[in-house]
Amino acid sequence: MIELSLVGIGTGNPDHLTRQGITALNAADLVLIPRKGESKAELADLRHAICAAVITNPATQVVPFDMPLRDSADPDYAAAVHRWHDAIAQVWQGCISTHLPAGGRLALLVWGDPSLYDSTLRIADRLALRLDLHVTVVPGITALQALTAAHAIPLNEINAPVTITTGRRLREQGWPPNADTVAVMLDGSCAFSQLDPTGIAIWWGAYLGMPEQLLLRGPLATVSDQILHQRAAARAAHGWIMDTYLLRRAT
Repeated sequence: MIELSLVGIGTGNPDHLTRQGITALNAADLVLIPRKGESKAELADLRHAICAAVITNPATQVVPFDMPLRDSADPDYAAAVHRWHDAIAQVWQGCISTHLPAGGRLALLVWGDPSLYDSTLRIADRLALRLDLHVTVVPGITALQALTAAHAIPLNEINAPVTITTGRRLREQGWPPNADTVAVMLDGSCAFSQLDPTGIAIWWGAYLGMPEQLLLRGPLATVSDQILHQRAAARAAHGWIMDTYLLRRAT
């Protein structure tokens, strides 16, 4: 049997790792680190740095693997994602066959928390169809927690709901109906710039909790262009960017 621990690591700051997460990493026989190409080498480096900082068990192997790429040109987004997840599960299985042929404890470090707009659990479901697998989730700090903490704001208004959505949904469908506060994740195309900014405030953050952290806030009409500029410059400098934002419409 493979005991798989999915360990939420927040935004990559080692201080965001819980004691439960540290225990899970030290209990693992194998920790897999995804590599996403040279332009995103810093992402793998951050995971390696976390492992170096907290793993004291000399028996724990830390092994990188090359992450399959999703076909971003496929017009059928859902189908492309399903094929991508199948490919990742196959790579995981190959790593397990090589490094844990008799079974054991495997750990993966997950950005943010495995429960919120992350596909690791769905990939684990695919792996469970191929081998004897038991999954444990160690929750981590979500991007939304890091965002609201960085701006020192509450996520919701008094007795009011919050809609959590993706940049793709916001771009394709516009402002969610009956929503006043909208948290947006996975937005690679700055969907906020396509909204009518009238009466909307934004709290934006990138590299949350890290030394490179960027924060902007204010009326969308005022700060939208600043966010676009800073985001483009940061992505060019680092080769990658992880950002999220909160939108609130005046009621």
